[in-house]
Amino acid sequence: MNAEAVNPSPGPVPPATGGAVTPAPRRKSRPRLDLRRLGRAALLGTGSAARGRLPDAIGHVVEAHRAHHPDADLDPLHRAYVLAESSHRGQMRKSGEPYITHPLAVTLILAELGAETTTLTASLLHDTVEDTDVTLDQVGEEFGAEVRYLVDGVTKLEKVDYGAAAEPETFRKMLLATGNDVRVMSIKLADRLHNMRTLGVMRREKQERIAKVTRDVLIPLAERLGVQALKSELEDLVFAVMHPEECAHTRELVAENAARADDPLAAVADEVRGVLREADIPAEVLIRPRHFVSVHRVSRKRGTLRGADFGRLLVLVQEDADCYAVLGELHTCLTPVVSEFKDFIAVPKFNLYQSLHTAVARAEDGQVVEVLIRTHQMHKVAEAGVVALGNPYAPPSEEQGAGDGERADPTRPGWLSRLLDWQRGAPDPDTFWSTLREDLAQDREITVFRPDGCTLGLPEGATCVDAAYAQYGEDAHATIGARVNGRLATMSTVLRDGDTVQLLMGQDPASEPSRDWLEHARTPAARIAIQRRLAARPAASSADAGEADEAADAEGPVRGPAAGDPPAQRPAPGGPAAPRSASADVRVDAPEATVRLAGCCTPVPPDEITGFPVRGGVVTVHRAGCAAVARMKSAGRPEVGVSWGESTECRVTLLAESFGRPHLLADLTEAMALEGAEIVSATVDPPDRQRVRHSYTVVLPDAARLPALMRAMRDVPGVYDVSRAQPQPTGV
Repeated sequence: MNAEAVNPSPGPVPPATGGAVTPAPRRKSRPRLDLRRLGRAALLGTGSAARGRLPDAIGHVVEAHRAHHPDADLDPLHRAYVLAESSHRGQMRKSGEPYITHPLAVTLILAELGAETTTLTASLLHDTVEDTDVTLDQVGEEFGAEVRYLVDGVTKLEKVDYGAAAEPETFRKMLLATGNDVRVMSIKLADRLHNMRTLGVMRREKQERIAKVTRDVLIPLAERLGVQALKSELEDLVFAVMHPEECAHTRELVAENAARADDPLAAVADEVRGVLREADIPAEVLIRPRHFVSVHRVSRKRGTLRGADFGRLLVLVQEDADCYAVLGELHTCLTPVVSEFKDFIAVPKFNLYQSLHTAVARAEDGQVVEVLIRTHQMHKVAEAGVVALGNPYAPPSEEQGAGDGERADPTRPGWLSRLLDWQRGAPDPDTFWSTLREDLAQDREITVFRPDGCTLGLPEGATCVDAAYAQYGEDAHATIGARVNGRLATMSTVLRDGDTVQLLMGQDPASEPSRDWLEHARTPAARIAIQRRLAARPAASSADAGEADEAADAEGPVRGPAAGDPPAQRPAPGGPAAPRSASADVRVDAPEATVRLAGCCTPVPPDEITGFPVRGGVVTVHRAGCAAVARMKSAGRPEVGVSWGESTECRVTLLAESFGRPHLLADLTEAMALEGAEIVSATVDPPDRQRVRHSYTVVLPDAARLPALMRAMRDVPGVYDVSRAQPQPTGV
């Protein structure tokens, strides 16, 4: 992993004093590998004697690989190196090194993380199809379908063919390939790490451009795949490029701390070893220095740094139960900081990470020392993430055990499935690229429960809008509200981890989402679905006034719902209104006509009514004083005789005036439900001087219940007036 870097990279954090530091698994204590020397030797080795020594150039790769896979078949690696060296011969990197040094360095990174042979073979060949005359078919014939798939997954698309869209489309292609095999992204991350190490030879503008893409896309992907070893180094390298002054200052802080005579971390580590030794718990206690970005974040959060802020203690044990035994001993014998405790073993993070986090206070000076407790296998996965899981198609090893297989499917993590779902709806590369960055910026995940016990994985900050589209997809357009933990809630309600969400669905398949939902959608799937639906069904234009008038005849004017509230259900403008059975028994003097009560005035028995035919054989029924009646009469529209029948069921729109207060909407709709009212649609205007105007269209089984319903609504605290929607005066 120590390919020669040209840029002023942050470098490794100096180890703390006290002799307690054990190098992390990815930094072996073997001689440093001079990839420049090996690459040039391979480049000049044209004779048969040199050709016989070619496999020696990957000696460090083989050594690192066998440390994790002692019985691995090395023949594919040898053959892949021969092909890579011969195909890249004569090519040079911008740093002046023979190009073969790059695939060697990338492969060594993956080997030290524990990648299996197929991944390493593909890594050696990852640039051959892109930069040489080797074809994918040749790779497949020589090394098999898996290696061919991995090499194809990381091969860039040509700018000649895709122009400015080449980069986003390359990432889209790579993510699609990752959806079937996460090893594709493992190779890409290692490839980017080595390129970032040698970024100093590039122009400053190009350094910043590559660093920004690394920061916005590759680092979040490394986090989501759990490859912390790559993520930490990538963060430091980006930090050095994007914030050189702050990086230099952080380097000085780390150096000053390393030069101190006393080390609180070493002292606490010795104390922890003594506690665990007395408890007869076999454990390894290490000091984990923070990387530069982590030190920088802590300094911004706490101001002046103390010795314990430059690292954490890592306790490694054999079994899960030992983790909790260690925790119990530490909390019994030392002073715990209870607010710092987190259990990621019982509830693993969505990126496979498992560990216990706690903190103890140092008795001498009160410094707080963070402690991580995990098994050796957990530590392997914490460092290497999906790379440590090996071949996703192979049966789980004894070391992984059945439990790990149940916790996560490495072939298709939940977040990746959601990403692949929404990318299909991205209309163009720019939308995909910007949405991908936004999606990856949401690096925390919550789990909410449906009433049937199934779960939904959502990003932190997700709302009921996101839950609706995660559960129902395009059908979520018909959502009219939600219950969160049993209480009615607006669609803008932010969900918390562990909430139970019941989504309330309308009956009209032609329902449209509210434009305000876009403000509350946190997931790309929700935003793209809403935008696509709204774009496909724009409001009727003035050129189609006749069509719009007919839609108004059928449904009447509808105000847009306020932010986060259930949208009014209405048919798509410009298209035929969705048939709906009459909400009251109305007799019409027209054979086989479908009756619809107008939404603009919502007549109920015993209102005086009249009807007008509209398209599709529908007769809309209005109150006699409705403004639409006068307008249609003046336009020469023929009237149709209508009268109330025997049934007393009614559909009516009620207007409520209230003062703004928390939970008002939930209390009001609950009071309406207790009176037997079925809420068909609801809108809430934005508050004006602490006053809020509500509009509810409801169906009552008996029109005689209307006065009782209105009284119940007025009795809700904060509501000072309830009235029926009145016909608009002519000319308004």
